[in-house]
Amino acid sequence: MTSALPRFPSHPIRGVHVLHQKQNCAPHFAEIEVDFEPAAEGFAFEVAEELAVEYEPAAVLPRFFAAAALGIEEQLSLPEHGIVIATRVVLRHARADTFGSHELAFKIAGYLAACKALERTGCLRP
Repeated sequence: MTSALPRFPSHPIRGVHVLHQKQNCAPHFAEIEVDFEPAAEGFAFEVAEELAVEYEPAAVLPRFFAAAALGIEEQLSLPEHGIVIATRVVLRHARADTFGSHELAFKIAGYLAACKALERTGCLRP
């Protein structure tokens, strides 16, 4: 008899905050705060309706948010975690900077947010 793999998350994980900042010739800047909530199955990402980010040009923000979602999903989908992904991720806060914010910075921030959430549940050791 095989036991079912644990589902992630088993309970809501609120306020996972990441500030990814690197200063060098190719700077990075991305700040996000996300909530992880149990879902029926799969991975879903959404931006909170009340989220407002001061950044110009504002038209690139959806690409930044999509990159954060991709970073989260890729980190959660690694088979070595031994979990079934059933999560809804809600972006509650984001901050971007004209010097250093780009898709890669937000993807890394998403990856780091997923790592923090996994650590909080004991699925990933620091």
